[in-house]
Amino acid sequence: MTWTDHATLSVRSTADLLSAVPYLLGFHPAESVVVIALRGNRVVFVARGDLPGPGAAVERTEAAGHLAAIVARQGVEATTVIGYGGPERVTPAIDALTAALARVRLPVLDALRVTGGRYWSYVCTEPGCCPPEGTPFDGATSQVAAAATFAGQVALPDRAALVRQVAPVGGRQRREMRRASRRAEERLGELLARAPARDPRGRRALLRAGRSAVRAAMDRYLAGGQLTDDESAWLALLLLHLPVRDHAWQRTGGGEEHLRLWTDVLRRAEPELVPAPASLLGFAAWRAGQGALASVAVERALDALPDYPLALMLADALQRGLPPSILDDWLDDERPGRPGRPGRGRGGPG
Repeated sequence: MTWTDHATLSVRSTADLLSAVPYLLGFHPAESVVVIALRGNRVVFVARGDLPGPGAAVERTEAAGHLAAIVARQGVEATTVIGYGGPERVTPAIDALTAALARVRLPVLDALRVTGGRYWSYVCTEPGCCPPEGTPFDGATSQVAAAATFAGQVALPDRAALVRQVAPVGGRQRREMRRASRRAEERLGELLARAPARDPRGRRALLRAGRSAVRAAMDRYLAGGQLTDDESAWLALLLLHLPVRDHAWQRTGGGEEHLRLWTDVLRRAEPELVPAPASLLGFAAWRAGQGALASVAVERALDALPDYPLALMLADALQRGLPPSILDDWLDDERPGRPGRPGRGRGGPG
């Protein structure tokens, strides 16, 4: 799910809309069904799902109902639905989705199929504007694509390319990170050994070290820099301590520097240290309105630890189509201990 408050693209035609979709999602959809949700003449929300398999009538109806319910919660006024793939799978999915949207009283302005550089409308039956052989379009050379690229928006070739962006490093870089992680563990042992008697488990020492590492990392990326292997390994290890993780969570926004930071730490983290930086990246991407990136980051966290609470909470928010604006009151309130606020008091998930 993608919220589009950050994107302003001028769309004047069906071809323009189709050219904009990959930039709204962050990747070019394939074998997908997409709902473009509008308030007035502005796109405010985009939802995507995989096309159900052929003959999967129950799955198709359930998926359509779920997608329609998510879109309805956004307070939108109308929709356009688009299926990407062959007619044998797209047509039944579009039929199920338009019916589901009708049940939640959301008008469908147009329903389209995109196959091989052409589109067909299920709504328009005029051969003059909607020929039976389809209408060709080239999204890559459109003014919308040029405007999106100029604005810094990216459309990756497919969702798999997005997954690769957060995949673990390999080869020599992985070997270097293993050595850095061993040094970080030795450093942690020394830190805990030096903890005073009044801090028998070293919790205060861990929190002080963690806060320092988080602050230094965020300052570095804000300035356009990058952590060394040793710094990244040290931060990833300290994030195992939940107060440190929550401190980082509380300070993570949707800025490009936070996306770069947590992507970098996630990709370099050893497998057992993945859940925290993956969840922090998911949170940053969610706040940035990059729903697809948030989803793949949360998937990495849950692949590493299926019951990691912060990742489960984010997965639920994404599944329910909750917008990041629900955090506005949390972020405006600086009182410690506010119930439910990210990283405050004892209320944060483990």
